[in-house]
Amino acid sequence: MTRTDDKEPDKPFLNTVEAAAWLRLTKNTLEKMRVQGRGPTYRKHGRYVRYHIEDLVEWSHASKRRSTSDAD
Repeated sequence: MTRTDDKEPDKPFLNTVEAAAWLRLTKNTLEKMRVQGRGPTYRKHGRYVRYHIEDLVEWSHASKRRSTSDAD
């Protein structure tokens, strides 16, 4: 069992690798988005970055587009 395999629905917080995998992004892309302030909301638990699954869903819904001409 890998570390991402033990993700259960009752564990709402994901680390950066798990959140990136959930969004089908690379870890580096998610980290760049965090630095630039254009990624999903994250939390700091001590020195650790954590993403709540509801924040990922909300960010994904907010990123919906119907056309490539839609504003960012």
